[in-house]
Amino acid sequence: MTSELINPADIGTHYDERSPIGDEFRNGQLHMWYWYDNEDDTPLKDAVHRISRKVTDTLGLRPGERLLDAGCGPGETAVYLAKNLGVHVTGITVSAFEIDKANERAAATGVSDRVRFEYGDYMDLAYPDDSFDAVLALESLQNAQDLGQVLRELYRVLRPGGRISFSDFSLESAADPDRVAKFMDTLKLRELPTLAEWIEHARSAGFEVEEYTQCGPRVFGKKSKYIRSAMDQRDTIIAKFGEEALAEFSRNHLGFFAPRKDQIGYVILSARKPRH
Repeated sequence: MTSELINPADIGTHYDERSPIGDEFRNGQLHMWYWYDNEDDTPLKDAVHRISRKVTDTLGLRPGERLLDAGCGPGETAVYLAKNLGVHVTGITVSAFEIDKANERAAATGVSDRVRFEYGDYMDLAYPDDSFDAVLALESLQNAQDLGQVLRELYRVLRPGGRISFSDFSLESAADPDRVAKFMDTLKLRELPTLAEWIEHARSAGFEVEEYTQCGPRVFGKKSKYIRSAMDQRDTIIAKFGEEALAEFSRNHLGFFAPRKDQIGYVILSARKPRH
């Protein structure tokens, strides 16, 4: 399922407007959460960090490796990986807020020597061929103007034998297209592939797909748990940003909750650039 083209500058503005409160809610990680069941009482920020670990574990990162975090958000994932795994991370984003917040987070954690954040459009990367050992893309690929072009660029900057892992939404049911269209418009999604289409996109770019999973029921399927967890932080958010800012944030995300929980999946895929 596809929608009209979205200018990268508009994507940057989209995140500049939403990331400050999102950063507060999810502790520097703007991607989704992962709860095992309705009785799982894990706090929201830890449920979000589960996705970080679940996706990055598939990369098999080693100390000293060079990682491109394509669509790095406010930097918490990159900082975590640099601190705990000893990798060197380059994070790119089209959001000025996210770059500033990520640099602030890296300095506070003491990993500025291993992490750098910069403005970057993954449609046309400034890095030479074979620059990175691994690429991470947490819910950033669907904002691309041309998904095939982005994957080809990420393929180009990976060394032979390098790995890519990404997570993103997928289409599980097109039976109620108006609900899905509201979801896509709210998140500025250009595409909403099925799992099979995600696999084909990766293979068409030249990657050898090594692992994939569909964990939508524990991710988007737990959207009601997110709402309850977010409400627990309501007073803290209002104290920092004001009631009107929170109300605007909520209005901007109404379309996110429009689909039925079985309509939107969540794909994690890991692949490799062939050595020859």
